[in-house]
Amino acid sequence: MPSVSVVVPVLDDADHLRRCLEALAAQTVRVDEVIVVDNGSHDHSAAVARAAGAVVLTEPVRGIARASARGYDHASGDVLARLDADSVPPPGWIADTLRLLGDPTVVAVTGPGRPRTGGRLVRMVWSAVYMRPYFTLVRAALGRPPLFGSAMAMRRQTWLAVRSRVHRDDPEVHDDVDLSMQLDPAWRVVADPALAVQVSARPLSGPASALLRTRRAFHTFRVNGRRANPVRRWARRARVAARRLAADEWSRR
Repeated sequence: MPSVSVVVPVLDDADHLRRCLEALAAQTVRVDEVIVVDNGSHDHSAAVARAAGAVVLTEPVRGIARASARGYDHASGDVLARLDADSVPPPGWIADTLRLLGDPTVVAVTGPGRPRTGGRLVRMVWSAVYMRPYFTLVRAALGRPPLFGSAMAMRRQTWLAVRSRVHRDDPEVHDDVDLSMQLDPAWRVVADPALAVQVSARPLSGPASALLRTRRAFHTFRVNGRRANPVRRWARRARVAARRLAADEWSRR
């Protein structure tokens, strides 16, 4: 069975982090390594991580892209999973991740977030204005499903192939969207509801949060230039699909 490292960047989020680490400890498939990257917390996040047996890295330069990349670089697992501090994965999350990555054509997998608190109205708003637009619109731009940073995993080889291209030193990028753009449009990424995790509803905290996320989304596309061009990405997918079809037809002769 592949070894699994889980990377969790954190900044002043000790209470959420504790729930995340408890959920990882309760997985039906054991995690080989949990890496918590402390991005300059002033609370007791690092102490919570150490008490849970996690490896704690300190990344003093602020930015979730920088913190996440530091964790991926340090991780030793065959599979590199990523959760946010407020993610609470169900007990079978690691098992489902490995099941989906059992297909050798899949380079990365991801799932949606679902608000942990709030009633039916919050869940409806969350889906209508956040999760569904994210997966629908970004998928249309990328030519395949985007990764969602609160619930994702990739092969170690996938990270090694793109680590030099991510904008780890830019605190304004959405690190999951930026990482998604570095993956070849022809590579297979699977988005599956089985990988859904509970998260806090902070993205719905108000207009300021929505504006910040929107600004960072446009910034992420802008700094990626030609790599973010939807026409180029879809054309790349079409060319690769045509070559595969031709190869399959040739093999059947």
